[in-house]
Order: sequence, then structure tokens, then C-alpha cells
Amino acid sequence: MTEIDAKIDALVPAWLTLPDIAEQFDVEVTRVRQLVKDGQLIAVRRGENRALHVPAAFIDGDKVVKGLSGTLTLLRDDGFTDEEMLEWLFTPDPSLPGTPAQALSENRGTEVKRRAQALAV
Repeated sequence: MTEIDAKIDALVPAWLTLPDIAEQFDVEVTRVRQLVKDGQLIAVRRGENRALHVPAAFIDGDKVVKGLSGTLTLLRDDGFTDEEMLEWLFTPDPSLPGTPAQALSENRGTEVKRRAQALAV
């Protein structure tokens, strides 16, 4: 959980607060906080009240986007910070095409993980 910088804020098209996600998942907000704590989601502080926000692209209806958790683990293992992970996930990659976050939401997680693994080389 970190402060957001303007560059990343501009890359991410939409954000959800933890209570918004809890409502979508039909769970207590503490469960969403646990997902953040466990590294399955990235939350950053933004806005005037510095509330925690998660990129909306990480949520698919009532669950976390398939493949996101594994991708975050790979990036974290490569030494990426939360900010660097967000930047990588939301920066267009012509070889995908689109952004890695977009590819995950389109169920192309294998391609995204392959690119994340290549970063470690």
C-alpha cells in the first residue's frame, strides 16, 4: 500500500475503493484488505482523503481477474515495487497488443506471465 504518483495515476483508467470491491464480491471489506495484504491485489492511496484504491481492471465481476495473482508474484519475485508493477501492467506493449492488464482481463494470462518471466532475464 503506497502513495500513487501522477504518472501511474494517469496510466490507470479507472479505480475502485476497497468498500466498492467488497460490495461487488459480496464480502466484508476486511476480506478485500486481506487480498491486498496477501499480494493478490495492489492498493494505493489516492484522492483527497488518501483512501485505498485498486485498479478497476483487476476486478472481474465478483472476483480478481484470472492470472493477476500469479503475475504479481512473478513481478514481486523479480524485485518490482508496487509502483513498478502498476506501471508495467498499464503500459501498452505492442507485442501483446494492448497493456498486460488488458491481456489479463481478456484471459491471455499465459502471454502476460511469459513477458513477466522474461523481465527477470
